Amino acid sequence: MRYQDRLIPLVIICLISFSLACGLGIPIPGFGRQESTPTIDLDADAGSGQSEAGDAATIGESAATPAMSPTEAAEARPEDAPKAAEEDGALASDQIFILPGAEPTTLDPHLSGDATSSEYMVEIFSGLTTYDRDLNLIPDLAESYDISADGLVYTFKLREEATFHDGKPIRAEDFKWSFERACDPATGSTTADTYMGDIVGCRDKLQGKAKEVKGVEVVDDLTLKLTIDEPKGFFLAKMSYPTAYVLDRENVESGGPNWFEKPNGSGPFKLAEYDLEQGGIVLERNENFYGSPKPTLERVIFLISAPINPMTGYEEGLSSLGASAGVGYDAIPIGINDLSRATDPNNPLSKEFVSAGVLSVNYVSFNVNKPPFDDPKIRQALNLALDKQRMVKLVFQNTVPVANGIVPPGMPGYENPDLSDYDFDPERALELIAESSYGDVTELPEIVLNVPGAGSEVGPIIETIVESYKTNLGLEISVEQTPWPEFLADLSRPDMPYQMFSLGWVADYPDPQNFLEVLFHSASSQNHGGYSNPEVDALLDQARGIQDIEERYALYQQAEQIILDDAAWIPLYFSVENWLVKPYVRGFWIPPLKAPRFQHISIAEH
Repeated sequence: MRYQDRLIPLVIICLISFSLACGLGIPIPGFGRQESTPTIDLDADAGSGQSEAGDAATIGESAATPAMSPTEAAEARPEDAPKAAEEDGALASDQIFILPGAEPTTLDPHLSGDATSSEYMVEIFSGLTTYDRDLNLIPDLAESYDISADGLVYTFKLREEATFHDGKPIRAEDFKWSFERACDPATGSTTADTYMGDIVGCRDKLQGKAKEVKGVEVVDDLTLKLTIDEPKGFFLAKMSYPTAYVLDRENVESGGPNWFEKPNGSGPFKLAEYDLEQGGIVLERNENFYGSPKPTLERVIFLISAPINPMTGYEEGLSSLGASAGVGYDAIPIGINDLSRATDPNNPLSKEFVSAGVLSVNYVSFNVNKPPFDDPKIRQALNLALDKQRMVKLVFQNTVPVANGIVPPGMPGYENPDLSDYDFDPERALELIAESSYGDVTELPEIVLNVPGAGSEVGPIIETIVESYKTNLGLEISVEQTPWPEFLADLSRPDMPYQMFSLGWVADYPDPQNFLEVLFHSASSQNHGGYSNPEVDALLDQARGIQDIEERYALYQQAEQIILDDAAWIPLYFSVENWLVKPYVRGFWIPPLKAPRFQHISIAEH
C-alpha cells in the first residue's frame, strides 16, 4: 500500500486546544480542562511532526553517525524491545497508551489505499485472515478454511462467537454484502481490483458488466465459499487486506457518507472518538473481541499533528497541551536528528530504543507515457546520475539500506542476490541522453517531480535528488507538492498527470507478488507509471499459478531484473523504523507490515 515518504516535514495545520480531553469527550487521565483555546503561530517552529506514525521517521538536517549500524538496524527484531518492558509485574490501573498520529485519508476499509489510514483500520475492523507476530498467515474471523484440490474454491468456516462491536453476530451474509459493496463501482474503491479481482465476477461488477460477484456464495450462516479464477498461492494473504474486511450493512447504509466516523467494526478496538479539529483519534478496547490475545489497553490515544516536538512530548511530557505532570508520549517514532542521542550507550534513552526493518521501499517512479520518460534511455540516465550510496550517507547517516532492487530485504523466503542495479556513472548517463531520441539535455522538455505535501519544505532527500541532477547532468527539475488525499486521487486517475513522482510502498502481505505484479503488471490498477513489458507480464502471469515456492520465486527474480533494466523506477532506499518506548510498556513491537498491534501492548505499574 502507498505511504508518504516520511522525509517530508509537516506544517502543523491542526490546532490542538488545551481542552483536548474535554473536546474528545473521553476522560484522558492527566489532561486538565482549560477554558480558552490558545492561538498557535503557524509560522513558528512547532517541532518535527510525523506524516504517518510507523514508517521511516522525519529527517533532520544533520546528525552524528549512530551507534547502531544500518545492518544491525535492518536486522533488528521486534522482540528486541526494552527488557524492562517485558518483566513480570503488576499492571497499571490506567491502561492508556499515548502516541503521535497522522490524519487518515479515510477509515472506510473498502477505500483503503494508504498505510496511514490502515494504521487505524486494522485495529477497528477485521477480515477472514490476518498475520501473527511471526508473519504467519492465520485465520481471523474465519475459524478454519478448506481449499479444493484444484486450488479454485476456498470454503471458510466463520467463528460462531464473532460479533460486531455492538454485539451483533457476524455471519456469511455480512461478508457477501461487504464483498459486493467493495466491488461495486459506485463505492469507488481503487484497490478492489487488486486485492479482490481474483474472485470470479469481481472485475465484471467493477466494470459494470454484472450486478453480483458470482464467486461469493453463502452456504449457510457460518460458511462462506469463494471461487477464484485460477490457482494462486497468495490469495489467502489478500484476504487480510482492508478492502476484504467485513462491514455492518446497517451501520454503513444508515450512517451516510461519513459512516466510518462512527463505525460498528469487529476488530480488537472501537473508534471511540474521531475529532481531527481537536487533534485526536481515540481507540477504545473491544470487550467482546473474539480473537487472541484480548486487548489489555483501555484506550489508545493518537495526537494528530500536535504542536509539540515528539521528543519533547516523550521526555518532558505533554503539559503544553494541557496534560498533568508525568503524562507524556508512551512511544514515539524518532528521526535521524535524534537517532545518535537515542542510540548512544551513555544515554539512558538507549535502553528505550527499538529498531526494526520493515517490508517497504521508497522510490521515484517515471510515467513512461509522458515525455521524456517515454524513452527508456532517459530513465536509465536518471538512474545512473544519482549516487544513492552518497545520498544515504549524507541524508540518513548510513542508517537505512540503499535499495538495489524492488523487493525489500526480509521478505520471507525471497532473495535476489545476483540482481544488477545501476552504478553511479554520470558520464554514461550523458552518453545515454545523447543516444536518446532527445539528443541533448537542452532538448528535454520541462520536468516536474511531484511529491506529497502541503507547502512545507520538500525535505533533504528530494533536495539531494534535484541537486544531483543539476550537478551531474545540468538538468533542472522542479518540484511540486500536492496534499496527500489529492496526491492519491491523482495517482488513480486514468490520465495520471505526473511525469515522475516520489513515494513509498509497504507490503500488504509478505510475498514478492505484492511488489512485482501489483506495481508493474501492465493490467494492474496500482501500476501508476504505466510501465508495460510483455516479457514481464508473461513471467508474472506464469508465476501467479505456480504452487512451488522456489519455482515461483525464480520467475519473480527474472521479472525484477527486467524491470530494473527497463528503469521503470529509481529505487532509493528500504525503510527502517526507529522508536523510543517507555520501560513500562509491555509487548511493544514493530510490525513489518500494517497489522493489528495494540492488542499485544499493556502498561505496567510505574
